[in-house]
Amino acid sequence: MHQARLAFGERVLFDDLSLSLPASSWSCLLGRSGCGKSSLLRMMAGLSVSNDAHLTLIDASQRPLEQRIAWMGQQDLLLPWRRVIDNVQLGAVMRGERSDPDRAMALLEKTGLGWAARCYPQTLSGGERARVALARTLYEQAALVLMDEPFAALDAMTRLDIHAQACELLSDRIVLMVTHDPLEALRLGDQLLVMRGSPARLERILPPEGAPPRDPASATMSHHHGVLLKALTEQAA
Repeated sequence: MHQARLAFGERVLFDDLSLSLPASSWSCLLGRSGCGKSSLLRMMAGLSVSNDAHLTLIDASQRPLEQRIAWMGQQDLLLPWRRVIDNVQLGAVMRGERSDPDRAMALLEKTGLGWAARCYPQTLSGGERARVALARTLYEQAALVLMDEPFAALDAMTRLDIHAQACELLSDRIVLMVTHDPLEALRLGDQLLVMRGSPARLERILPPEGAPPRDPASATMSHHHGVLLKALTEQAA
């Protein structure tokens, strides 16, 4: 991503912002509320944010990425009148493409929800609905997966479980996730990015050693948690 700019009238949230996302990696984006994290994610997804918003989004081969992006947001947005397996294939249906029930079923099996394929979303728990949303994201086979606090509404234990599952199933994708939870970022991130300042800039923070998902109770996580919190609390400096 190159030359990202976002302004609302005289207020410039960021300008000439650049970001590199390594292949087969998970990058976590943090920052204080209002700094432009989610707006940047929406811009990358091609969603409307402001009349004064633009960026250049290309891959390592200088090809546009716009048609190879999947989105997983704060709400699962499952359609209550469609069965789970139909929700997984929703993107293809909306684009007028041929759906693939066998692949959708295989993804539900991978997320532990094969039994729920014919169920309706309202019969599932919050964690189960999040897994359906994950299966729907995987179904897109996108090179870049953008996530806007997708696990924020889950309880702590369910979140730990889905962290491990998402890490495994998205290991071959480029993932950029906005989160307000430093421990979540430390557990999942191969790259940690903090938006700070006005206009905002991006600062890279070293992640803990070891491959994600990391043990949240380890001593090294505690140390890195302090470093990350310091970077976040100095946002206004």
